[in-house]
Amino acid sequence: MRAPAARPGDPVAAIETPALVIDLDALERNIDRMAAFAHSRNLRLRPHAKTHKSAQIAAMQTSAGAVGVCVQKLSEAEALAAAGVSDIYISNEVVADDKLVRVAALARHTRLSIAVDSTLGIERLAHAVKAAGSTLDVYVEIDVGQGRCGVAPARAGTLARQVVSHAGLRFAGLQAYHGGAQHLRQSAEREVAIRHAVALASAARASVTSAGMICPLVTGAGTGSFVFEAASGVYGEIQPGSYVFLDRDYADNAPSPHAPGFEHALFVLCQVMSRGAAHAVVDAGHKSHAIDSGLPRVWRRELTFTNGGDEHGILRPGAGGSSDSLPALGEAVWIVPGHCDPTVNLHDHFVCVRGGLQHGRVEAVWPIDARGCIA
Repeated sequence: MRAPAARPGDPVAAIETPALVIDLDALERNIDRMAAFAHSRNLRLRPHAKTHKSAQIAAMQTSAGAVGVCVQKLSEAEALAAAGVSDIYISNEVVADDKLVRVAALARHTRLSIAVDSTLGIERLAHAVKAAGSTLDVYVEIDVGQGRCGVAPARAGTLARQVVSHAGLRFAGLQAYHGGAQHLRQSAEREVAIRHAVALASAARASVTSAGMICPLVTGAGTGSFVFEAASGVYGEIQPGSYVFLDRDYADNAPSPHAPGFEHALFVLCQVMSRGAAHAVVDAGHKSHAIDSGLPRVWRRELTFTNGGDEHGILRPGAGGSSDSLPALGEAVWIVPGHCDPTVNLHDHFVCVRGGLQHGRVEAVWPIDARGCIA
C-alpha cells in the first residue's frame, strides 16, 4: 500500500495527484439527508457499503440512524468486521463450501445476514452453520426485474420453509433489489420499473404467507429508486449506497419528486501535466477512475474530459468555449467519477477535506478497508 497523498493539516494545494478526495462537509450532509428521509417514512436504512468500502463511513451512517450496512462480497464483510463494523448483510449469494465455512465463522462474532436463492445454497449454508455452532439471518432473494440473481416470487415460500427447517438459520425476509432501474434517466421510467418490482415483491410475500410463515421484512432499493420503494407500503428497509458520494452517472438522472437532494462528495484531484494549443492533459487516466459508466465530469468548469488511456485524461473546451478556458500547466483540476464504487476500489486511501475543495484543509486520511475485496 503506497503512502497517503496528504497528511492531516495539509492545505488542499499540498495533496499529491492523482488522489481520491472526499468533501467531508458534503458527505455529512448526504448522510444526514438520507437518514432523515428514512426516519420520516419509518423505514429501516441499511446503506450499501460496497460503495465506500470504509468502516469509518459505515460508522458515520450507523451513528446517523442506519441499522447496519450491506456488502456484496464475503471478503468485504470480513474486512469491515475486522475494522469494527458489527451488523453486516451480504446481499448476495455464496455457494462455495470453503467460503460458507468463513461465513459461519464470521457469524460467531458479528451480527450477520445473507441472501439465498437456491436449495443447494441453503443446504450448504446450513451445514456450515451447524459445524460452526453459529446462527445468522437469511433473506430469500427474488428476481424483481434485474434478470440476475433471485427466484420467481412463487418459489419464495418454498425456500423460506427450507431455511427455517435448519437450526441456526432464521428467515429474515425477502431481498428485492432492482439494479436495472437505478439508471433509467427519467423519474417516470424508474417509477414504472419499481411498481413492477413492488408487485413481484408482494407476490413473493404472499407465497411466504401461503407456506404458513410470516415475512418479517422486504428489503431492497438503491439511490436511483428508493423514493418509490419507500412509498410502496411493501418495503420496510432501503439499501441505497451511492448517495453518499453522488457520482456523475447518478447525477445525470432526472430527480424524483419528494427525494432529498444529494451533492457530489467524491472527487479525483488531478493536475495538468502537459498543455497543447487546444487541449490540456491531466495525470488521471482510467487507472484512477472507473469508466464503466462513462467518463468523469470536470467539476465547475466548462471543459470536456476525454479518455487519454491508463494514465492520462484529455481536457478540451466545452461547447462554444475556446482554448482560453483550458487550465495552465501545473494547475489542479477536480473531476467527478462516472461510477463511484469501482473508482473507490482503485485507491488505498480517501483524503478527507474540510472547508471546501478550493481553500479547505485535509482533516483526515482514511484507509479504504475493503479495497480489493472481490471474492
